[in-house]
Amino acid sequence: MQAVKYVRAASVQDAVRLLQDGGATARVLAGGTDVIVQARERRREIRLFVDVKHIKELIGVSYSARGGLTIGAATPCYQIYGDANVRQRYPTLVDASSVIGGTAIQGRASLGGNLCNSSPAGDGIPAMIVLEGVANIAGPGGERTVAIEQFCTGPGRNVLAAGEFVVSLHFPAPAAHSGARWMRFIPRNEMDIAVVNAASQLRFDGNRVSWARIALGAVAPTPLLVAEAAAAVVGKPLSDETIAAAAAAARSAATPIADMRGSIKQRKHLVGVFTERTLRGAAERAQGAQ
Repeated sequence: MQAVKYVRAASVQDAVRLLQDGGATARVLAGGTDVIVQARERRREIRLFVDVKHIKELIGVSYSARGGLTIGAATPCYQIYGDANVRQRYPTLVDASSVIGGTAIQGRASLGGNLCNSSPAGDGIPAMIVLEGVANIAGPGGERTVAIEQFCTGPGRNVLAAGEFVVSLHFPAPAAHSGARWMRFIPRNEMDIAVVNAASQLRFDGNRVSWARIALGAVAPTPLLVAEAAAAVVGKPLSDETIAAAAAAARSAATPIADMRGSIKQRKHLVGVFTERTLRGAAERAQGAQ
């Protein structure tokens, strides 16, 4: 473990100042389930931890039918999937947040941390993408927002500039006759990195799909929003044929690597399988919401 200084930020503005003063080797500490491991294994040079989990804006879940859902970036997963509004209106976030690590990890890990770690296989990211999530960012230049699908720029890299950090995540209220689903494939039953993960959201007008979003993880340098896959189902009734077309488009968009957990061929196959399964699951949830 490298020598690291620790300081607790009292406010958003205080955290920005500390991160800016700390320079390139300063890191936000919230749950710490990724960044502490990275510091211990010297995968990142970290000289300063800025603890943000005591800042009120970074902890908590709030919902209104008009404003949608806001989740503090440091809110632990158990608090997210235990929230009644999340369980009722955003079950896709429950799908993803309830399998990040194990139960002990979920006591500290957060969706904000999952996003900022910016792993191509981050479980929460495709789920947040299909729900039209937005990251609310604070920094030396003030506040700004970035759509989740635009946040990650490469493996372990993202749009955050020096002194910036994510304060909260926002999701619009679910539209009528809509549903979403997230799923993944892992070699073990739990506590493993996804070989493939996928999420879909559908909205229906009668029996036709009026709007769709499909996202993939672990099959490209960043999580992907696959517009071509969504276009395959929009404007038509959801059928075996349109689902197959969406799965084919998703496979075409995927550019996976081969490693000890899976081959390129296997991952391409699984992209199609989980695109299909999440589309069917999204449709089932949309029907249940009607």
